[in-house]
Amino acid sequence: MEEDIRQLQKRFAELAARANGRGRYTYTQFLTLAEQDVLQTMARQLDAPFVWMGGYEAAERRLACFGREEDIGYSPESPICCLSIAPASKKFAGDLGHRDFLGSLMALGIKRQLLGDIQIVEGVGYLFCLEEIAPYLCENLISVGRTTVRCESCEAPEQLCQPPEPTEVVVASERLDALIAAVWKISRNQAQELLERGMVFIDGRLVESASHTLREGDVVSVRHQGRFRYEGTLRETKKGRLRVSVRVW
Repeated sequence: MEEDIRQLQKRFAELAARANGRGRYTYTQFLTLAEQDVLQTMARQLDAPFVWMGGYEAAERRLACFGREEDIGYSPESPICCLSIAPASKKFAGDLGHRDFLGSLMALGIKRQLLGDIQIVEGVGYLFCLEEIAPYLCENLISVGRTTVRCESCEAPEQLCQPPEPTEVVVASERLDALIAAVWKISRNQAQELLERGMVFIDGRLVESASHTLREGDVVSVRHQGRFRYEGTLRETKKGRLRVSVRVW
């Protein structure tokens, strides 16, 4: 594990140095939340800024683009493509889930680092991937599970580009474990267990403290649960609890 982290840090340092030395943008492949945490932890050591790209605002799997627009002279272009993976016939389409789509992609021998998020909207899978692999997927991804599909390039659906409507939840405090428990309707003990297992990230940074206080705008990602953006406190209830606003993906 430590060796993997060292190799990852070395790769980040090389990309940052290349962006500075050659005056052009350099990109990572898609990073997991844990890998994003490694990059953000060493960010101050790198002599190059970076921006995150995931294909849409709330993306969990993201890549980093190194380089300064003022040094390079133009804005960076995203190397990410959105593909729609739709049943060829809705009548005979199975009930496809995230695992079905990912399993079919892995069966094609695609490296996970080339693939970003997979989101399902009204029975259609939307895959964010690197542009370099998109033509291969469009040609070779012909089935998901037992369902025949068509894979083609598209614009990201509006449902993903627009943030979800805010939802109100009641919590005892702005503590992280309280918000996680309220959003996903689990106990505080279960929320604390998720934190202890290293499954909770805020804006790509690993957070293990249950007492961490959220700030307005924080995006909380919990592996196998989802993501929400904390919008702040609305008011205090008569019982002294807080009614807060969140946007849940």
